[in-house]
Amino acid sequence: MSTEEKISSSDTLSQPLFRDITAEDYDPEITEIESLCVNCEEQGITRLFLTKIPFFKEVIVSSFSCDHCGYKNAELQPGGRIQDRGVCYKVNVTAGQDLNRQVVQTQYATIKIPKLEFEIPPGKSSLTTIEGVIDRAVEGLEQDQILRRIQHPEVAAQIDEFIKKLQKLKSGNEPFLFVIDDPSGNSFHAPAKDPQMTVAHYARTRQQDEFLGLIAEQDAEEGTAESTAVGQDDGEGFNTQNEVLSFQTNCPRCASACDTHMKLVNIPHFKEVVIMCTTCDKCGHRDNEVKSSGGIEDKGQRMELEIKDTVDMARDVLKSETACIEIPELDFEMEMGTLGGKFTTVEGLLLDIKSQLKESNPFFHGDSSQPEMHSKLLEFCSKIDDIVEGRMKGCHFVLDDPAGNSFIQSLCAPDPDPQLAVTHYTRSWQQNEDLGLNDMKTENYEES
Repeated sequence: MSTEEKISSSDTLSQPLFRDITAEDYDPEITEIESLCVNCEEQGITRLFLTKIPFFKEVIVSSFSCDHCGYKNAELQPGGRIQDRGVCYKVNVTAGQDLNRQVVQTQYATIKIPKLEFEIPPGKSSLTTIEGVIDRAVEGLEQDQILRRIQHPEVAAQIDEFIKKLQKLKSGNEPFLFVIDDPSGNSFHAPAKDPQMTVAHYARTRQQDEFLGLIAEQDAEEGTAESTAVGQDDGEGFNTQNEVLSFQTNCPRCASACDTHMKLVNIPHFKEVVIMCTTCDKCGHRDNEVKSSGGIEDKGQRMELEIKDTVDMARDVLKSETACIEIPELDFEMEMGTLGGKFTTVEGLLLDIKSQLKESNPFFHGDSSQPEMHSKLLEFCSKIDDIVEGRMKGCHFVLDDPAGNSFIQSLCAPDPDPQLAVTHYTRSWQQNEDLGLNDMKTENYEES
């Protein structure tokens, strides 16, 4: 092997698995595979390309072409990891402009219009709008209608009538509910508060885990895996509470192999938590996540911090994945599941919110951005900077966790902190539903 070939091979190996599409990338690593043509049953070529594009994050682009019959096909599949919880979006479409809302449908997502008792089952991934979803549904129903009118005229008449109902929704004069249920949790939504949209994160059922391929059917039936409690001795002198555990995983940004470190930490005046840290040597990505080592508390907890000085920016904050964040003065609310679990400071969490809105939100960049929304975003980020730098005092930082597993440091502990109000409350039915508690059976669970 020549020196140039060795250098080229080394550069290729050092590149992340999913790369951005750039003009400087002269070696995009397109994989070609011989595969059977479904049209003429001759051998064609399938090309696979792993990359990152907005809305879908990591994707696998595949294209097939057959030189024998000229048949071509292209598909787009998500290449990122499946999220810990599923997500369900419900949008009230009340005007014509709502039909222009962008929709990201993964291959696992189901779309429903309850008003018409209409459901689109999981299929190919797509990036479109609500109007585009309706147009695609109409196009699918109109297929073979000519032949159907001859062979089954009654069925064809019913389909024509239903198509008219779908097209009537496009006028914008008839309000309806639009639902996207994605058990993989990979759909994207803007964190800004939207009165017409509700977002619910939920624990997947065993059937949904099987559908996503997370567990095999025989494993789901058996379910007898044994585990050692966190922080306890395993009988051989190893105690996880005093050790840092490491295990192999994939980088959430470039999907390259990397190490994740895990440590059990006892937070004073709170409880034990598990801190996980991931560092990727390929792309330099760093991430940390915090998970509670205990169960869900009997009551939810709402913590409201009044920010009076820059000293408050240095308070430690433990935000679990079930916590919501509110800043009433900015009319800002972040839903459960956003940003995941974090152990940081008030300043660090505010900067993460700003980064999520300004840098990691593809709806505000490129062709998808709207000038009015973009200006509001910049104004909001400017106010976040004012809070962090102490120019905007007297605002409130609210951490509402229905599971009771979040924490804001008190500067007067164990005495009450006059700037920190902590309220314990009884969870609502919807909050218990989001946490998966309503369907949980804790007594006589062995009975059918």
